[in-house]
Amino acid sequence: QLQLVESGGGLVQPGKSLRLSCVGSGLPLDDYTVAWFRQAPGKDREGVSAISSAGDRTNYADSVRGRFTISRDNAKNTVYLQMNSLKPEDTAVYYCAAPLIANSLGLRPVEYDFWGQGTQVTVSS
Repeated sequence: QLQLVESGGGLVQPGKSLRLSCVGSGLPLDDYTVAWFRQAPGKDREGVSAISSAGDRTNYADSVRGRFTISRDNAKNTVYLQMNSLKPEDTAVYYCAAPLIANSLGLRPVEYDFWGQGTQVTVSS
């Protein structure tokens, strides 16, 4: 069973940056596509970005493209989400997830089977 643990969330002012980390254990994370999702209060879970197992392909939601960067270090079993130029509307709980079977970097929650517990990101002045 693959376990995922997110960290790096916090309170940050608009325009600033944060880097989230997702550490995998139990199974080699480099066997899996990994994606980041977020969920704001009262809203559906939204796909943010995904990265292939080798790290050579990425996908981004339009709302974050050009501001967020996903990357991975398979030697450390870790996937990162660098978030720049943060906006109040980026406030949400951020989750990392992996599919049981490799997908085409989709950003729909139903495509993913393993989930972390989430980390809160709050963007506010």
